[in-house]
Amino acid sequence: MTIVVYEHPLSPYAQKVKIALDEKGVAYETRMPAAMGTGQPDLEFLKTNPRGEVPALLDGEVRLFDSTIILEYIEDKWPEPPLLPRDPVARAQARTIEDVMDTSFEPINWGLGEIRWFKRAHGEQARAIEARASGQARGINEWLTRQLGGGKWFGGETFGWGDVCVVPYLNGASGNGIGPAPDSALGRWLARANGRPSVQKAAKAAADSLAGMTDVASAVKSGLFKREYRDHRLEWMIRSGGIDVVLEGLKAGNIRFSNELR
Repeated sequence: MTIVVYEHPLSPYAQKVKIALDEKGVAYETRMPAAMGTGQPDLEFLKTNPRGEVPALLDGEVRLFDSTIILEYIEDKWPEPPLLPRDPVARAQARTIEDVMDTSFEPINWGLGEIRWFKRAHGEQARAIEARASGQARGINEWLTRQLGGGKWFGGETFGWGDVCVVPYLNGASGNGIGPAPDSALGRWLARANGRPSVQKAAKAAADSLAGMTDVASAVKSGLFKREYRDHRLEWMIRSGGIDVVLEGLKAGNIRFSNELR
């Protein structure tokens, strides 16, 4: 029985799932929903995730969505090697790290993509938003450094849940020029994480996908791409000086929100 991960290679949420499966040696195949990013329905994909977001997991008759729920399922079904530590406090800390990365760091990288790749803002407004993003990333990097402490990994001596949930975002941040300094404790952690085959596999798929992106700003302007401004992304763009970006996108019809469940 083949396990299917619906994904986009650039999605850090999907990367988390793929890294976890590879760390556990679980075979899977990946599929990208048809017309990804256009807001058009892929009916087969929507059977697995009616919200129309990646990742989603298909395991026989089991259909799951939301990266955190999928990671919990993977940990429960394939407990070895464990990604979550045994200690309740350490488990809670790992989940806290995941939540911070998913809700506070993801929109930073995503927002920079909106400015740099999709050309949502220009001139002084773009520079101001980028400056806010850089400052926010520095703050979270400092917080992550405290969580890492003197450990080799976020869970101690073993690569685990926290590491899985941080590395896609910091690799994305490094690509955006806001990653940790290579000679810092967090930068050295990132180098260790990038030495793992599971991380290298996800990072290569992301890089290959990025290399194939051409003139995406025109696709957004024409309405071919409809970028999803859900929850924390919407908040981030507004609080970082991009309320005009949101209003203009709504007017142009080239931003969207999560599907309403039916």
